[in-house]
Amino acid sequence: QVMPMESGGGLAEVGGSLRLSCTVPRSVKVNGMGWYRQAPGKQRELVATISLGGRLNYADSVKGRFTISRDVAENTVYLQMNSLAPEDTAVYYCYVDVAAMGDTAGFGTWGQGTHVTVSL
Repeated sequence: QVMPMESGGGLAEVGGSLRLSCTVPRSVKVNGMGWYRQAPGKQRELVATISLGGRLNYADSVKGRFTISRDVAENTVYLQMNSLAPEDTAVYYCYVDVAAMGDTAGFGTWGQGTHVTVSL
């Protein structure tokens, strides 16, 4: 099983910035990668995704503030979060779409989550 490794969460002030990172071993063939978040008492929601070809998709709530990018060679995806607001407080999860390899079918896998807290 492949477990994405996340880093970069923590505490930020309103209007501040944080950068999240998520990586899987370079030996893993990856299609899309993305970030989701789950606030207390709410369902997990999409934040941003990036395809292997670089196609981007953002939730309306983060457009213009968050930027997703990836290093294909390093199998790493980043989420630069600027102009943070209290409603961005959540556990952020990395999602990786692992491609089929040999006889093994492709599958999706989640990181363990990293906490982001935005305070006044």
